[in-house]
Amino acid sequence: MSDRPAPPAAGRPSFGEAFRTWLKIGCLGFGGPAGQIALMHRIVVDEKRWLDEKRYLHALNFCMLLPGPEAQQLATYVGWRLHGVAGGLAAGLLFVLPGALIVLVLSMLYAGYRDLALIEGIFFGIKPAVAAIVVEALVRIGRRALKGWVHVAIAATAFAAIFLFDLPFPLVILGAGLAGLVLPLAGATREGEATVTAPVPGIAHTALTILIWLAIWLAPVLGIVAIFGETHVLSEIAIFFSKMAVVTFGGAYAVLAYVAQAAVGDFGWLAPGEMLDGLGLAETTPGPLILVLEFVGFMASFRDGLGIAPLLAGAIGAGVTLWVTFAPCFLWIFAFAPYVERLYANRTLGRVLAAITAAVVGVILNLALWFLLHVLFATVAERALGPLRLWQPDLATLDPVALALALAAGIALIRFKAGLLPVLGTAAAIGALWRLEQITF
Repeated sequence: MSDRPAPPAAGRPSFGEAFRTWLKIGCLGFGGPAGQIALMHRIVVDEKRWLDEKRYLHALNFCMLLPGPEAQQLATYVGWRLHGVAGGLAAGLLFVLPGALIVLVLSMLYAGYRDLALIEGIFFGIKPAVAAIVVEALVRIGRRALKGWVHVAIAATAFAAIFLFDLPFPLVILGAGLAGLVLPLAGATREGEATVTAPVPGIAHTALTILIWLAIWLAPVLGIVAIFGETHVLSEIAIFFSKMAVVTFGGAYAVLAYVAQAAVGDFGWLAPGEMLDGLGLAETTPGPLILVLEFVGFMASFRDGLGIAPLLAGAIGAGVTLWVTFAPCFLWIFAFAPYVERLYANRTLGRVLAAITAAVVGVILNLALWFLLHVLFATVAERALGPLRLWQPDLATLDPVALALALAAGIALIRFKAGLLPVLGTAAAIGALWRLEQITF
């Protein structure tokens, strides 16, 4: 499944050296995709010189085209460049595993001890900060993605489709991609920006790679469904998150609203505030932000029980979620990495990506509003008005402390460019002190 990748800029490192470096990146990869991509650039391009600047940027643009966590897929691509499939597997897995283990432990502690006043107070403080983080992501991505009135129109349409009409996220992404084919979009990649320097494999080789990784990804899913049936919680997890793996364009924030609404409203796996708790856990750990899905899978199986010890059931659900979330990432990289330069130079593909990125802004706006409503108000009713779906908060249930925390976190992030961990840590400490003071008095 591996061709002969072009040699790195400063010679090929040993597999052991690369392994240790990927483990280091996996343990230090805080700060979301932007921080992780910057960390890899400093180590891989500036320090190690395993990849030159041009190839790194081409690879990054390629990964932005793919569904799934772009930083993890970028690490997989660089690992593949260095040592083929074995290198890609090592880089991709080590990028995820440290954070996944931490999220699993934190999910267990959350499930078992969140009713304690201290733990409840910590999450009370984290929720407004997480909502502010989503707003900051909206501002940051919007500035980069909305380059003209067409982009703004696509973003507004995507927002209305999800927030007002409750259309499925995959349908919104598909519509944005089709719009990119027919509308005059700025920011599309221009022909000739990249030079094709690496040989590409034949169609038969690529087809075989796709078939092998499809089997690795979907065989466990089919096995779970065959054993337990389609309505079993593990089958629901495997099928639902497999679908998410195909349509998660634009990073974790883009898909979280759809996952949150499905996990809360359709499946009943979580309460609204618990999705924010899970996002807070993922924000404070290294690795891809999409590890929040592991928390969702854990809680779904933990509550079902599976007829075994609840914590073991939760761990199984988390494992299934991780498998169907990240196995497809290796498929995309190993099948299409040899075509990076050619894909990057494709004008049509650039237009489609520009449209999808614009739609992501509207999707994140939906996520921000949904989170803020459920953080700031104790009661939020869902109302139907013909084809419209409206969220109606009870203004009397506004929490002024949560509002103050959200505003303070937003100012710190947007105005003063504060780091995620200091903001979350401060908010958690304030929340804990507030709750303990309430109990004391």
